[in-house]
Amino acid sequence: MSNPYAADKLIAQARQLAAEYRRTMGKPLPGISNEIAEHDAVRLLGLETESGPEAGWDAIEPESGRRIQIKSRTIFDESKSGQRIGQLKMNQDWEAVVLVLMDENYEPYEIYRAMREDLAEFVDASSSGRSKRGAMSVARFKVIGELVWDRVNGRQDGVWENNAG
Repeated sequence: MSNPYAADKLIAQARQLAAEYRRTMGKPLPGISNEIAEHDAVRLLGLETESGPEAGWDAIEPESGRRIQIKSRTIFDESKSGQRIGQLKMNQDWEAVVLVLMDENYEPYEIYRAMREDLAEFVDASSSGRSKRGAMSVARFKVIGELVWDRVNGRQDGVWENNAG
């Protein structure tokens, strides 16, 4: 991206549009939460975007070189259980998945990271056909992974800063 300020401004407008669309139409605007989440994960975790969609991963962790899949889930009702994340591309070449959880205004409030080997263990051990295809609940992902950023404290490793702004 040539102008990060312009991208931040567009994402802010996309958040407003997505939230207003859902309030007015009663359903989410398709595809927008992933775009917002990808932008947020890159900005808040200091990731680098270097891949195309065919690569099976969305960003790179500069410190480790890990290839990261970025997933998102917008939680409109915290009391509802069974929230699911999109299918993990287990046949692709990546090392970790980052899950960006967003509120009803499409603002991030928590980001979790799970390593491929831990996710693969769950998928392999699961008897459910849905899990075998790489689908899982948000609750399961939180158990398998670790919290790496939250809205209150920022990055959880003590090095990263809270850039939620």
